[in-house]
Amino acid sequence: MKIVLPGDEILDRPIHMENTFVENNKTYTAVLAMLHDDKLIPLEGLWYPKVGDKVVGRVEEDKFSIYEIDLNGPYSGLLISKFVKSPLLVGDIIEATVKEIDRYNTIILYKSRKLYGGKLISVKPSKIPRIIGRNNTMLKQLIEGTKCNISVGANGYIWIKGNNIHLAIKAITKIAKEAHTGGLTNRISDMLGVKNGETTTNS
Repeated sequence: MKIVLPGDEILDRPIHMENTFVENNKTYTAVLAMLHDDKLIPLEGLWYPKVGDKVVGRVEEDKFSIYEIDLNGPYSGLLISKFVKSPLLVGDIIEATVKEIDRYNTIILYKSRKLYGGKLISVKPSKIPRIIGRNNTMLKQLIEGTKCNISVGANGYIWIKGNNIHLAIKAITKIAKEAHTGGLTNRISDMLGVKNGETTTNS
């Protein structure tokens, strides 16, 4: 794994993928990123893990007593089986807490629970605080307005389950896109038909 700068050659063959460009049959990065196994991971808005962070991840590999967890970034997540209530399968979605981070930036997870069904989406980790909101106000509004179960990870993965997944994704996308603007809480409230944490109804 290494850091590459905009304009650096990353492959000696043409590969068309996001955040790259091809020139003279070679592939170059267009952004500051980390290169790992020919995979380009942009560093903009990267999640820097801290002990106690709540994360959402996908089981990538079962190594007998240890599960390797995809955490939407360059860091590896490991979940030891003794911290798991029931066996997991590759592809399962979990919610967990960062227990510790070793010197190799491997993230040890615990307090895990499996998230059944639903849909997993990804946003820039830098947008997560706005999606949660101060004192969880925005997240509560999303849950109330969509009647969905929503688990938000500091790492940028968000799990959604319910009958209004499409509306939840639409609202979350709007929050991420307009995170820097004022009056966003009111716009999302109007979009979802909620006010002061309660769904509005016609009498």
